[in-house]
Amino acid sequence: MKRPAYVTDKALKQFIKSALEEDIHDGDHSTLSTIPENLEQKAKLLVKEDCILAGVELAEIIFKQFDKNLKVEVMIKDGASAKAGDIAFYVTGSARSILSTERLVLNCMQRMSGIATLTHDWDSRLLGTKTKLLDTRKTTPNFRVCEKWAVAIGGGTNHRYGLYDMIMLKDNHIDYNGSITNAVKMAKDYLKANKKKLKIEVETRNLQEVEEALKSGVDRIMLDNMGVDEMKKAVKLINGKCETEASGGITREMLKEVAATGVDFISAGALTHSAKNIDLSLKAVK
Repeated sequence: MKRPAYVTDKALKQFIKSALEEDIHDGDHSTLSTIPENLEQKAKLLVKEDCILAGVELAEIIFKQFDKNLKVEVMIKDGASAKAGDIAFYVTGSARSILSTERLVLNCMQRMSGIATLTHDWDSRLLGTKTKLLDTRKTTPNFRVCEKWAVAIGGGTNHRYGLYDMIMLKDNHIDYNGSITNAVKMAKDYLKANKKKLKIEVETRNLQEVEEALKSGVDRIMLDNMGVDEMKKAVKLINGKCETEASGGITREMLKEVAATGVDFISAGALTHSAKNIDLSLKAVK
């Protein structure tokens, strides 16, 4: 599948370089002391539990960035269903290179596959509705590019990537500022003065705030930690004048009921902060 726009070669190169330096530092001494320099071997990525596989393309990039002569034969692509016992890919080349990159590849793929699997499960509950499933910025520092990529692989939709690509006025912005009306006006003035074209979203906690946000003229209104009945009233009040997003404490079991309120989006931090890693292994092919 096509990479999201934020998954740039530059971002991946920087991430991989930093991760390898963290792990290898002045040398993989276990490997350097026991594996001959010219030994070439083959390894397989073994799937040990059913999942939506993610991180295969990233694994290829990690291998190639560390050692351009490593060869990867992909058997299962990103986004495909994999079962316990399946082989995702084979990697062939320097045994030292395979061993030195093994843990980084596994850490990334196990985490990404867990996120993709959870996202796919949640997203499947929204089939037949107009509601799209969004991730959040509740990601692991310096690993966001991979976690949001995994959400996309799992069938979810990425929310803003960071603080720079959308204005989201949350409760603290509003409480510090005094009112939604004032905060939105200041945000619009800021965008105009700085010649920026960014969408404005406002977090609301009750119907009174929804009404104020609607009058302020924003692109999206977040319905934060509202009950289903209150969400229905909010969606009716907004009446398509801007996008709507349900957020806050939403569980898998609530997805269909929340989607039935008519919201355009459901955002859930759980997709990235609560996903369970998938069990994968890189095993020598004898």
